Amino acid sequence: MSFEHPNTAGTSLNEVYRTIMKRAPEHDFDPTLDRMQMMMDLLGHPEQSFRVVHITGTNGKGSTARMVESICRHYGLRTGLYTSPHVESITERICIDGQRLSDDEFVDIWDQIKDFVDLVDAKSVEQGGPKMSFFEVLTAMAIWAFADAPVDVAVIEVGMGGRWDATNVLNGDASIIGPVDMDHMQWLGDTVEQIATEKAGIVKPNSTVIVGPQTHETVLPIIEEAVREQGAQGLVRDGQEMEVVSRQLAVGGQMVTLRTPNGVYEQVPVAMFGEHQAHNALSALAAAEVVIPVNGPLDGDVVAEALGSVKVPGRIEVVRNSPTIIVDGGHNIQAVTALREAIEENFSFQHLIGVVSMMADKEVESVLGILEPILDTIVVTQNSWTSRVMPAEDLEKIAIDVFGPDRVIRKDFLPDAIQAAVDLADESDETGIGYGQGVLVCGSFVTAGDARHLLKEQPNADLAKPKSERA
Repeated sequence: MSFEHPNTAGTSLNEVYRTIMKRAPEHDFDPTLDRMQMMMDLLGHPEQSFRVVHITGTNGKGSTARMVESICRHYGLRTGLYTSPHVESITERICIDGQRLSDDEFVDIWDQIKDFVDLVDAKSVEQGGPKMSFFEVLTAMAIWAFADAPVDVAVIEVGMGGRWDATNVLNGDASIIGPVDMDHMQWLGDTVEQIATEKAGIVKPNSTVIVGPQTHETVLPIIEEAVREQGAQGLVRDGQEMEVVSRQLAVGGQMVTLRTPNGVYEQVPVAMFGEHQAHNALSALAAAEVVIPVNGPLDGDVVAEALGSVKVPGRIEVVRNSPTIIVDGGHNIQAVTALREAIEENFSFQHLIGVVSMMADKEVESVLGILEPILDTIVVTQNSWTSRVMPAEDLEKIAIDVFGPDRVIRKDFLPDAIQAAVDLADESDETGIGYGQGVLVCGSFVTAGDARHLLKEQPNADLAKPKSERA
């Protein structure tokens, strides 16, 4: 990056954000990697300058990606991490050495590639195609930033699907396929088999393919066939070549024993809740073994330090206490099932109030049905993505069908919804210390991001003043 004079024009992050995000989403186009391949040609193929861990699946991609990155970084490798969606700031999507780009660094990367974006746009339009999508632009920015750093290993999360995803111009040394279930059906297919076929598109001839646990028995044969067709170097399956040997609950997460093709790692701390996170850690560890240049098992102490330090924003994240407020971005059946199981396993709530806002294209009734047994009351609301969010009045109707009218409250604005939930929790608090009282804010990563922003502790500027100047 041109750090000698970053952002010399004084361009704001918001200006760049608006410029990129006004582009069409990738699912509005016919599937093709032509624009991304053209961009890589123009940039001199930066995607070939580092090792790659490529991650797809319906859920767990972000958590797994962060765990892989942490293990590699703790082993002394320089790392790049590309994830989506962002929770609060677009700069979260591109990280180097565990730190997201600063606003000026993000602007600087855009300044370096924007002329190439214009060239690709012009060529594509000339050939009768569209301009680059916003995800294609962001992916190109990440690849360029990682090559320019330079990083040793880039951990890349697929945006959607796999085969035609913009990230698939990369060839993964390790290709992780997490649990596959129904999501994004309007773009990936209306059967789990079609979706699995799309996700198996990240399998490449040079990759070791790591497969997480699958709840649909038809998924694994599709992945195994892709491995054979591509002539991949290896196949590591959860429950066969690798396994979660044991897991125990612990403060702030769990202790797990993991077996990989290279060895057994005993009593490793994972600083996240839920059985699914133990399996994500297993996949991450197997992938790290592929890209870290070490023969045999990795150092157990390094692995423990790496996995014990990973925190993922918006994934069963406790953001406040008294009452306990949990934020989670899960928005489909598989993710919300994992959320419910983790809460039942790790928390002992006497009363739990839900604050829910979901996108209109999700399986809302099914998701609410999964949450219903653990919620005393649900407060339905709307997040900030007005063009996609389900209106609170429509969500209220579905919630009444699932919960009954006496357990549903509607608040059209998220701050009011959170306050109403906290008030309900406080009313149920007989001890006055918040014990056993909880609020769960969930339904979308946008909802999670909005809630994190609202609940973030802010310094009181008035308290920083001398006493004589305070209001």
